[in-house]
Amino acid sequence: MYEELKQRVYDANMRLPQEGLVTLTWGNVSEVDRENGVFAIKPSGVPYSELKPEQIVILDLDGNVVEGDLNPSSDTPTHAYLYRTWPEVGGIVHTHSKWAVVYAQSGLPLVAAGTTHADTFYGDVPVAEKLTEEQVNGEYELETGKSIVKAFEDKGIKPLDVPAVLTNDHGPFSWGKNAKSAVDNAIVLEVVADMNYHTQLLLGRDADISIAQYLLDKHYLRKHGPNAYYGQKG
Repeated sequence: MYEELKQRVYDANMRLPQEGLVTLTWGNVSEVDRENGVFAIKPSGVPYSELKPEQIVILDLDGNVVEGDLNPSSDTPTHAYLYRTWPEVGGIVHTHSKWAVVYAQSGLPLVAAGTTHADTFYGDVPVAEKLTEEQVNGEYELETGKSIVKAFEDKGIKPLDVPAVLTNDHGPFSWGKNAKSAVDNAIVLEVVADMNYHTQLLLGRDADISIAQYLLDKHYLRKHGPNAYYGQKG
């Protein structure tokens, strides 16, 4: 069962090394099937060079394995919590891509600094709060999911308006309407993190590199707003 879902998630996972977003096995992609109440995710620790579509693991939204012989990604509880909390999200990506991790480890949000950012993210990409020792030593991956949701609730951000987050001292999570769009957003996140770092390097740490709100509005809404006109119809 779920062969098409497995294939989509396999294809999305294989894009991570192709796009330079992962080193070794440091990443995973999932996609949810809302109609059947399941999601598919990469198995834990399997090298991308050895990964096969049939190895993709199927779980219910509580994280129980429905189909598959391998252990699912260790980040499965994070994915499951986000799917349970955000019904509009259809695919999730976690990587340790270099430039996004630089910001995560620094505890700094990724400021909306230009139109490259604004085409995908409607504002700054936030940083989730650091987890406590108790949270880390408890249900760590579940607490990671809760910290992500809290970061968005605290700032009043809709998850598809800013489809990414930086988990403090850890790394980025991105998401979208499906696995493919989630990977696309992970690619953009890494590119703009690289751009921001070097922009700040040129101008100085204290320089304000934020894009003007009217330009942010224009670039985001022309692609994602109710009267969007970017791209081709149909």
